[in-house]
Amino acid sequence: QVQLVESGGGLVQAGGSLRLSCAASGLTFSTYVMAWFRQAPGKEREFVAACNWSGDRTYYLDSVKGRFTISRDNANKPVYLQMNTLKPEDTAVYYCAARGDLYLSPRAYDYDYWGQGTQVTVSS
Repeated sequence: QVQLVESGGGLVQAGGSLRLSCAASGLTFSTYVMAWFRQAPGKEREFVAACNWSGDRTYYLDSVKGRFTISRDNANKPVYLQMNTLKPEDTAVYYCAARGDLYLSPRAYDYDYWGQGTQVTVSS
């Protein structure tokens, strides 16, 4: 049974930083992709960043490039999303997702497994 558990959300002032973690268990694919999505109230779920199983390939939403970094040390470690220079428009529930493939897809429907989400609130 695959489980994805996010942690690290919270309330931060604009310009501040947060680091989200996603601990994955039960993934049996030889190769897979981990991603972060976010969903603000009244909006669709939005792709934020993705990396491959080893963390050496990454892909970002344009608006977070240079501010956010997705990383993992190896396949047995959590996936992190380091978020710097946060803006009020980054406020959302952030979800970790996984799919068994090589393609770093930005489409939510391509992902098979999801965490429960963690709230990030950025005050102005």
